[in-house]
Amino acid sequence: MTSELDADVLLRAYDEQLRTEIPDPLPAGMVVEWDGPVVRMSGLDRGGFVTYRDVSHLTGPELDALIARQRDYFAARGEEVEWKLRGHDLPADLPDRLVAAGFKPDELETVIIGLAAPLAQAPVLPDGVTLREVTSHADLERIAAMEEAVWHEDRSHLVRGLAKELDADPQGLTIVVAEAGGEVVCAGWIRYEKGTDFAGLWGGSTLEQWRGRGIYKAMVAHRAIRAVARGFKYLQVDASDDSRPILERLGMVAVTTTTPYIWRPLAA
Repeated sequence: MTSELDADVLLRAYDEQLRTEIPDPLPAGMVVEWDGPVVRMSGLDRGGFVTYRDVSHLTGPELDALIARQRDYFAARGEEVEWKLRGHDLPADLPDRLVAAGFKPDELETVIIGLAAPLAQAPVLPDGVTLREVTSHADLERIAAMEEAVWHEDRSHLVRGLAKELDADPQGLTIVVAEAGGEVVCAGWIRYEKGTDFAGLWGGSTLEQWRGRGIYKAMVAHRAIRAVARGFKYLQVDASDDSRPILERLGMVAVTTTTPYIWRPLAA
């Protein structure tokens, strides 16, 4: 493995460049505030979001107070909030402190990073499947409908959120659908993180009957081509257990984990 794909090297770059990334320009309605070492984002379409690079320097009472302030801020707004915890975060008892403040862990994912250039190959698709880049509201609605069929839950926030991102910065992301017979069978998007070496791959859900045919791999390749064309060195994914083995076979490297810790108002 080259030094460029050394897990420790990649993790350092991830910590330095992506832990406190802020959209620029901000989508309509989004508010970003710093509270000590954390970045708090509100006005999103699916509750709030808290991220940070390092909180290990805080004493126990200071850290508890910081966590409580984020919870109370969103409680006053009547909104849920996600505290994005990475597996290598310190102190080691940070998860316990979040739980004590009323946060609950959601599904763990693996942070996967790879070089964009080797992945930027012509996509290979099964017969009858095509890729298309989209921006229209109608296509965003079709993406949400596909995601709802996969996950059996409301995904309408994707329509609102992606539309706001496109309105704020049309060049800040590329949204891609895989279609067969006029049906969206897979969708994903790539966010170009300004001022960093990274582009992030998001989405990638695929209808069950279309899995195992190379569509997800083709979606990665298409988006890698776009990243390389814009000068980005790395691709980063918060990978599910389903997508992690595909990405690792493509040469990407697991560097840490991420777990959303969610606090919800009692009425939510």
